[in-house]
Amino acid sequence: MGILKDTINGAAAIAQGMGVTFKAMLSPKTTVQYPEQKPPVKERFRGRHVLQRHDNGLERCIGCALCAAACPAQAIYVEAAENVPEARYSPGERYAKVYEINMIRCIFCGFCEEACPVEAVVLKHQYELSGYDRRSFIYTKDMLLLPGPDLPAPDGAIANGPKERSNTPTSDWRASLG
Repeated sequence: MGILKDTINGAAAIAQGMGVTFKAMLSPKTTVQYPEQKPPVKERFRGRHVLQRHDNGLERCIGCALCAAACPAQAIYVEAAENVPEARYSPGERYAKVYEINMIRCIFCGFCEEACPVEAVVLKHQYELSGYDRRSFIYTKDMLLLPGPDLPAPDGAIANGPKERSNTPTSDWRASLG
């Protein structure tokens, strides 16, 4: 009696699995012709980092380095400098003289965005982040900063591309700045 029961249970399991397969075969396809047609991302998606500007063109980043402190992957490096009347970069006393993100280390958690007191760091919906070597994934301030006072910029206006930087881990690429 055990062999007959096992055979019937096995046949029922196979029939159930084939039913799932046939149901999937008859459902509408979700294929997207990428890159001509891009799939939509959810509103809460966290992609490429961007440094925002104020409406008057000044940088929002005040060089407080709270984003670097909040980053669990230690992917952000901020070096602050004092604003002088002859060259004012941000409305505060200080600005970020050096701002770099090692995108290979970044886990896109959004802690940097939440920690920023002036909402300078924003994770946009751009997800096409690629490069040919490791040094192209260290995004400098020039690559992250939006180009002008026309905020917010659409994701298509965000510049991508490699900059010549060090090809070493985070602890070493900071030393090569000076």
